[in-house]
Amino acid sequence: MKLLKQYRLLRLSSYLTKQLRPVAQLGDPGSGAGKGGGAGGSIRNAGGVFGKVQAAREEQYFRKQQKEQLWRLREAIKDDIFFHQEEIKKHQEVIDRYKQRMDKFFK
Repeated sequence: MKLLKQYRLLRLSSYLTKQLRPVAQLGDPGSGAGKGGGAGGSIRNAGGVFGKVQAAREEQYFRKQQKEQLWRLREAIKDDIFFHQEEIKKHQEVIDRYKQRMDKFFK
């Protein structure tokens, strides 16, 4: 179970890094096709106000996606912490029972 959660966290963190676009390839957002050569759609290629609005919406969307992914990562880590704390409690109870047995038998 621990390995599965670690695998999920690794996949999520690699996904986050893939979502971050290289800043060097971006020109002025919304000002038309950038250095990367890829077209951003007809509105973005046209540039102007509509291109800038579209670029702002896209950036807002990606920020929102990243925020949600970080929230999921945080929740997964909280779940791991809770799980391990519960395991510690169970192990401590077993240790206490064995200590009581030892006290009972060897006194």
